[in-house]
Amino acid sequence: MDLVNALVALTNFVLIPGAAYGAQLALGALGVTLIYGILRFSNFAHGDTMAFGTMVTIGVTWWLQSVGVSLGPLPTALLAMPVGIVATILLLLATDRVVYRFYRKQRAAPVILVIVSIGVMFILNGVVRIFIGTDNQVFADGARFVISARDFRESTGLEEGLALKVSQVITLVTAIVTVAALFWFLTKTRTGTSMRAYSDNEDLALLSGISPERVVIIAWALAGTLATIAGVLYGLDKSFMPFTYFQLLLPIFAAAIVGGLGSPIGAIAGGFVIAFSEVTLTYAWLKVQGYLLPSWQPDGLLQLLATEYKFAVSFAILVTVLIFRPTGLFRGKSA
Repeated sequence: MDLVNALVALTNFVLIPGAAYGAQLALGALGVTLIYGILRFSNFAHGDTMAFGTMVTIGVTWWLQSVGVSLGPLPTALLAMPVGIVATILLLLATDRVVYRFYRKQRAAPVILVIVSIGVMFILNGVVRIFIGTDNQVFADGARFVISARDFRESTGLEEGLALKVSQVITLVTAIVTVAALFWFLTKTRTGTSMRAYSDNEDLALLSGISPERVVIIAWALAGTLATIAGVLYGLDKSFMPFTYFQLLLPIFAAAIVGGLGSPIGAIAGGFVIAFSEVTLTYAWLKVQGYLLPSWQPDGLLQLLATEYKFAVSFAILVTVLIFRPTGLFRGKSA
């Protein structure tokens, strides 16, 4: 029984949260790697783009709740998310037209576009804070748990409880559907094939008659969709605060670079590598140890790093990969 309790504790505090967090990072990293693959620059405004899409979704969610619209056990935010996606796409297209397009025409170096994206990042961060504030916002509707720890203990007789949140299930299901739809689009449609051709060889794609502006528009649309979905899923699973999304930029970029910047498959793999690394290294293993080795009474919590330092894990992995394998696990274009 102690072994079963240890496995339940491991599943409850490491495997399930790590899988949900990994899916959120993977979707965020996909947006980053998509823009890098098409426009050849690292978009540092991606985290605050996620915040913007989530902010719009929260606002529409509040309005739907005020008029009595709900999805029952599911969060109303799922109804509001398409509005957030559309608003984010329009924002990105407007930003590209007003800001990035000028530098593309000047054939500016990628580092210039990176610096410009940092400026856009600060502007978006300020806009989000002005409209929604700096406090935590919670999507407070729908059922919270598919399985609660108390119900699990009562039904199994185990000492350890297992909790599975609705938001975690929604995150995993939505991530699987989104990734499948993205890969189908990129591999099975004419537009997706044009985007991959443009990413592989821009000059040859132009000679083949592919419209660069159309590719750019679709790339921003896909990035806005992925950013909003990732941001809303993160907000549903945890809570929404603009500064948190600013901080998420580090693990998202770490995921993209670990997998291979420019590689969609690498972005997914990198998301789960970063997520499970953070969760594993910041989890207090005392409870699991108590079930497996009850005779050993350690002094501490058997926690390698405090939770406050979880982003340090992303940074350490990022630096290590850049030093020893800058192209990432799946050999992206370049970090």
